[in-house]
Amino acid sequence: MKLHVFNPEHDIALASNLSNFTAPYAGRTLRSDLGFLPALWADGADAVLVDDVTLAQERFENLVRQTGMTAQTPRFVSKRSVSSIQFSRIEPWGWDMALRSQLLRMGIAEEIVPTVDEINDIRNLSHRQNSVHVLKSLQQEGTTGEAFYCQEYGKVVELSRNWGHFVLKSPWSSSGRGVRFVENELTLPLEQWIRNVLNTQGGIMVEPAYQRVMDFGMEFIVDERGKVSYQGLSLFRTSHGAYLGNLLTSEERKLQQLTPYVKPDLLEEVRNGIIEATAQLYKGHYCGPFGVDMMVVADKEKNAFLLHPCVEINLRRTMGHVALALSSRYGAESGLMLITTQNGHYDLNIEIDRYQEHHCGDGAEGIE
Repeated sequence: MKLHVFNPEHDIALASNLSNFTAPYAGRTLRSDLGFLPALWADGADAVLVDDVTLAQERFENLVRQTGMTAQTPRFVSKRSVSSIQFSRIEPWGWDMALRSQLLRMGIAEEIVPTVDEINDIRNLSHRQNSVHVLKSLQQEGTTGEAFYCQEYGKVVELSRNWGHFVLKSPWSSSGRGVRFVENELTLPLEQWIRNVLNTQGGIMVEPAYQRVMDFGMEFIVDERGKVSYQGLSLFRTSHGAYLGNLLTSEERKLQQLTPYVKPDLLEEVRNGIIEATAQLYKGHYCGPFGVDMMVVADKEKNAFLLHPCVEINLRRTMGHVALALSSRYGAESGLMLITTQNGHYDLNIEIDRYQEHHCGDGAEGIE
């Protein structure tokens, strides 16, 4: 029996690298409200760790009724009961030092939890600098994208003068957090923020700002032998860096949305390039899901659309994986999977036949 855990605060916990980490209120609420999500990909004999067993059962059964999908309600377990169950493996949203400590305190056997050194490996591989290395290996005709890792404030200033409009990203951060979009100049508050990131995380990512046309991604899984397998496309919507929702449809229809901007052959070459690059990077160090965020960019000088093939790599499960699991189970021709908020709580909603319609609303950070 495997134990699945939805810990959406993972990115923030990874940045802190603390064993005794307390997630922000929004992260704790998101984990509690959507803790049932792993039931979408868990095997029938597996268990899902949740804060409230009754709430998780109700939420999952509501989703089954809403979508009409065929699914058995899995075994939801609380923190108090996991110590009495023998698990063969733990599969969380993402591994970090805080989750390791939480599981050990619950009584989970230490032999099925990653060691401190293994968690440190995962954290180092999650550093945004690794995304830059993969990005460079994917560059070819029809692509764009560059980023620099700066360890001194003076280098940030130099790059800002070259670009005018640019983006700053802390090496470890969740979506919407640790990212600053800058126009023309570095203000005093920005300088203070940059220096704080340099002091706490050792460096900062600096990237030119691109004219974004469309967000999307590719989802993958690394098995225990280090083999990287492609899972599918993720077409998602964001607002100010925060996740809003995913398109639910077939791979063919997702590809149709991209074809006006990116040739299918280029997408295939990029996908194969990611598999090759990440297999070398992760083998022996990471086993589990990951996603690569991409975007279509408008190039005014070339009067063309270009592909940014690696905006960032999320070394964890993503909402793209959730959307793929949902699509395979409920089989609707088109729809949107949305994370909505009401009265400070989160919910997962499926809206059928909204394939083309743009959605605006509150987003959930750290889970795209």
